[in-house]
Amino acid sequence: MNILVTGGAGFIGSAVIRYLIQHTTHSVVNVDKLTYAGNLLSLKSIDQDSRYSFEQVDICHQARLQQVFEQHQPDAVMHLAAESHVDRSITGPSDFIQTNIVGTYNLLEVSRQYWQTLTVQKQHAFRFHHISTDEVYGDLIHPDEIDQADLPLFTEQTAYAPSSPYSASKAASDHLVRAWHRTYGLPTLVSNCSNNYGPYHFPEKLIPLVILNALEGKPLPIYGKGDQIRDWLYVDDHARALLKVVTEGEVGQTYNIGGNNEKRNIEVVTEICAVLDELVPKSAPYAEQIVYVTDRPGHDRRYAIDATKIATELGWSPQETFTSGIRKTVEWYLANRAWCKQVQDGSYQRERLGL
Repeated sequence: MNILVTGGAGFIGSAVIRYLIQHTTHSVVNVDKLTYAGNLLSLKSIDQDSRYSFEQVDICHQARLQQVFEQHQPDAVMHLAAESHVDRSITGPSDFIQTNIVGTYNLLEVSRQYWQTLTVQKQHAFRFHHISTDEVYGDLIHPDEIDQADLPLFTEQTAYAPSSPYSASKAASDHLVRAWHRTYGLPTLVSNCSNNYGPYHFPEKLIPLVILNALEGKPLPIYGKGDQIRDWLYVDDHARALLKVVTEGEVGQTYNIGGNNEKRNIEVVTEICAVLDELVPKSAPYAEQIVYVTDRPGHDRRYAIDATKIATELGWSPQETFTSGIRKTVEWYLANRAWCKQVQDGSYQRERLGL
């Protein structure tokens, strides 16, 4: 297939593209606006491949999207382009409304118009895969509140109850995708994933921030008491799952993708510190750099995915445990300090600006 990937210079998008080019025979068109979180350095290992092409396009620009579809004639769309940082959505929600809601609407409309021009056979084969988050579900009962044997998980039937401008904008985009399937017949699929981590993660996120701050001797900030629980999914496991959904998933269905790794934030940070103590020992344990900061507004206490459906119907399960995945992640950051430096000092953006 020729797969159009939006947001392909981002963390998850670049992992998907690397996987598609390195492990399949599919071709990829990367459509990315190249905001602060878009980094073409994350695609250096595959960007000379003849099956890869890049288009710097904002999904809020409908006319440019139409040109991309006309030129590249995709067989499938994997829509990952999104503003995704919760803290940024609290201080500046406007960009989240524009990209996540208006941008998704534009992409759906351009996809629908393009899809209607295809032959019946190609219409039947076409797929629009919208990649979303478990944060649309709100939060779950915390183990401090109830016996752990009774702890619920997010399923594909869980009601939406978003807590932040980010998760609300993603919930809205999920609803649009389902409406375009129900109303117009566009062959869509939706997947909702838990927290991703792994190589090439932008340093404002918890795990890379902790790794880099630890190495630089800076404080390791923890919101509140650090008791917020997340289900952690290694990004390469997620990339495999997304390929399963877009190629084998049933049209109109939703698939939850999780790592089966529930961890409190403080556990995540202390495990990173323990790996660093082993790999890059110093005079004092890295955990001594932990500091507790004021919790953010509306902070969800627990997310956890029930991934039974994708396991049963599509045969996918995560290969990495949190222990194996976090070690791989720390080792990658230690081996790629140049990439980290270019992100931290902003020099990676020269590619975006053509400098």
